[in-house]
Amino acid sequence: MKLKLISLLTFISLTVNAQYTDVINSNRPGESFGAYSVGTNVLQFETGLAFSKDNHVSPLIPDRTLLEYQYQIRYGLLMERLEILLDGTFANVEDQLLRGGTQTTSNFSNFESNTLGVKYLLYDPNIQKEIDGPNLYSWKKNNLPQWSDLIPAVSIYAGLNLNFGDNPFKFEGEPNASPKAAIITQHNIGSKWVFVSNLIADKPTTDFPAYAGIFTLTHSIYKQTGIFAEFQTYISDLYSDEILRGGVAFLAGKNLQIDVSGLVNFKDSPERWRAGIGVSYRIDMHDSDEYIFKNDKERELYLEEQ
Repeated sequence: MKLKLISLLTFISLTVNAQYTDVINSNRPGESFGAYSVGTNVLQFETGLAFSKDNHVSPLIPDRTLLEYQYQIRYGLLMERLEILLDGTFANVEDQLLRGGTQTTSNFSNFESNTLGVKYLLYDPNIQKEIDGPNLYSWKKNNLPQWSDLIPAVSIYAGLNLNFGDNPFKFEGEPNASPKAAIITQHNIGSKWVFVSNLIADKPTTDFPAYAGIFTLTHSIYKQTGIFAEFQTYISDLYSDEILRGGVAFLAGKNLQIDVSGLVNFKDSPERWRAGIGVSYRIDMHDSDEYIFKNDKERELYLEEQ
């Protein structure tokens, strides 16, 4: 019995749960996706309300005021590494055009974006670190930053943009469905810093493909409070820009997060700003952990102990 206990403790030290966390793991308040999923059988809602303004230098282009309803629905499907998500924004828009001393106002509402996608974790450096275990001969390698810490977690994302009917946000000739793809990396730097990057190809098969890079740095300042800064570059024949975002997120409970955020850009056509609030809530139905085994012997030992 004692031998079995020692073997079981050895097994526990050489296995690691792949994705699931005890507290909510939200993509808000930034626009980037993290590399990790919410965990199997976890259903998560991330929503926000934002007020924004686009002001144009040219008198021929109307200034635009938007009230935006942002949403993400995420679900951990089949395995820890896989997540399915619906991501989008519904906007109420008011356009104002001043011409010849007369101001003309028009209003419309529709989906600014609506994308159904899947995300899969290709590589998690933390799993290999857990399998390798601590270095018993070097305090330095266990406690000081190493070159291996620069290796991020890597995920891939594939999605389908879905906007139907007479949608004023669609460009002329845009199909009702178009692809979207991304490579996602995530560095967890110590216990307080996280750096995420998204390299995105949006609608690459259409007449006006768009390419974007989003880079998000998050810092935990208190146990339940974090701040973030985010830079996004956006390249397209229809619209190109550089955007800076920032905000604060507060963990109100292990399944609830509240956030506030803002946005400014670096050009004057349009000159943009946005302020918003949001909430993330998860329904935690996670009932079993997925373990990574170093070899078949460890798997057999685990099954025997169970």
